[in-house]
Amino acid sequence: MAQVLRGRVGVFTTKYFQTIIPKVELPIKYHRSCFHTSWVFDVKGRELLMPSLSPTMEQGTLIKWLKKEGDDIDPGDAVADIQTDKAVMTMEMDDEAILAKIIVAEGTKDVKVGTLIALTVDKGEDWKAVEVPGGSTAGTPSVFSTNSDPPAPSAPAASASQPIPDGQHDLTMPALSPTMTTGVLVKWLKKEGDNIEPGDAIADIQTDKAVMTFELEDELVLAKIIVPEGSQVEVGQLIALTMDKGSDWTKAVIPATTPVANAAKPAPSTPSQPLKPAPTSRSTLPPPSGQVYGLAVKRLLEEYDLSSGSIKGTGRPNRLLKSDVLAHIQAHGLQKVAPKIAIQVQSEIPVKDHLDWGKIPSTYKDVPVSNIRAVIAKRLAESKRNIPHSYEFMDIKVDKLNEIREKLKAENVKVSVNDFITKAVAHALLECPAVNTLYQNGQIVQMQKVDISFAVSIPTGLITPIIFDVPSKGLIDISASIKELAGRARDGKLQPHEFQGGTFTISNLGMFGIKEFSAIINPPQTAILAVGTGRQELDSNFNTVTRMTTTLSYDRRAIDDDQAADFLAVLRAMLEDPTFLAVGRAQAYRHKRV
Repeated sequence: MAQVLRGRVGVFTTKYFQTIIPKVELPIKYHRSCFHTSWVFDVKGRELLMPSLSPTMEQGTLIKWLKKEGDDIDPGDAVADIQTDKAVMTMEMDDEAILAKIIVAEGTKDVKVGTLIALTVDKGEDWKAVEVPGGSTAGTPSVFSTNSDPPAPSAPAASASQPIPDGQHDLTMPALSPTMTTGVLVKWLKKEGDNIEPGDAIADIQTDKAVMTFELEDELVLAKIIVPEGSQVEVGQLIALTMDKGSDWTKAVIPATTPVANAAKPAPSTPSQPLKPAPTSRSTLPPPSGQVYGLAVKRLLEEYDLSSGSIKGTGRPNRLLKSDVLAHIQAHGLQKVAPKIAIQVQSEIPVKDHLDWGKIPSTYKDVPVSNIRAVIAKRLAESKRNIPHSYEFMDIKVDKLNEIREKLKAENVKVSVNDFITKAVAHALLECPAVNTLYQNGQIVQMQKVDISFAVSIPTGLITPIIFDVPSKGLIDISASIKELAGRARDGKLQPHEFQGGTFTISNLGMFGIKEFSAIINPPQTAILAVGTGRQELDSNFNTVTRMTTTLSYDRRAIDDDQAADFLAVLRAMLEDPTFLAVGRAQAYRHKRV
């Protein structure tokens, strides 16, 4: 049958045949036996969907296509760079194919996992005749996006009078942390015309975590700075232009962009009776009548600067209704007037017609919210909303701990109470692995290593540096790590891996005199320990003892109440007798009660 059809095709010219016989799609079982790879029939392409490149990925940003339409794809070839919720990762193919049609353009944000992003065909097929879903063909331009707005192009075209010169490159706002969506360009470290060597820092950018340095790995020239210092920019937005070395950087052309704005809808009006503003002076209005009306009517009268004497109420007895005012507004086509600001002044002080508001002192001050503080607020709200928090409190005597600290201090070894607590928590987590867990994707993940985060207050919010593999470190090493990480955190010099992660968090406010408090869990961790200050009390024998209150906040989905109590018991045994801060000795003290 296929041979007969081929013979008939040869009789007609191409143009004549296209006008006589419409394109049809054969059943799948006939695709290999017939000539669907010709221009007569559209090729049925294979769908390439947005992959899930991380366990928590729900949507991603298509940063760059590494193949173009018509390119061959061999097993293991990289096809595109995709920004997930963690980092920018490369999508690879395991089959031989041809990239036939790119549906999702570069720079498209929030593409949901499973969304169609491209079409491929087998090698040897006519990739130009691939059938695009929705009735379009490969020759018809197609723009695909997950929302109603078209995706922003990664390299906008310049105007016809100013073509983009060769060697020009766009420099966009990078994602310097997995949760970063916007950033503040704090400072440019290079100026226009400066050479950029591989590894050079070009800008300081404030992310949702800290102020980090943006580096480049190519040899370029910074040609044009588009975003000034202090601006808040979305990830992927154009911030500067670069040129290849040897090019004339002064000829850099800013790409032409077409902003998409939602036009405001005009107010409804009738052709025969256009809207007109309400009277601006109450001196021309009739005096208020003695009609009775409610708050809704009063508000309408104030918004449209009306007097109750100009409207006849239909309510009884002598009542002005809301429907009466609305009918009057519609009949006269009135518009709302600008709100009036009432200023209370003493009767003997004359009221000026025009006040100089610039000379009136403000009673408040607007404090801008930094990216870090905004993300902290968002994550804390999500934590309290989504995690069922449970709390357990326990008092711990720290007299022996203070004695050991004094002995160490006499030997010129300075360690803090917080260092002891960090060491004890690490060994308690080894004894109680149910607390050293993460809750991800509805599953409890038990961690093999103990990496403890500790809260550090910085001017822009709060950050939690991480001490890795704490059980293997001594008290002096832990003390040095805490001081070094806290100092670099306050200076904004932490690397992302130094504050992202951790299996357990300690928040200590004892140095501020806080007796006790409840901390909020830092997801996906399942527990956080809040430590208060030491205070002197009398025990049952009227002896003075120093007690410290600890509060364990834990995720009830992952940790049972008895498991939390077991952890606190082990922690108390270790801190009350800190000479036994060693793995394997804690079990004997687990059920110790004072």
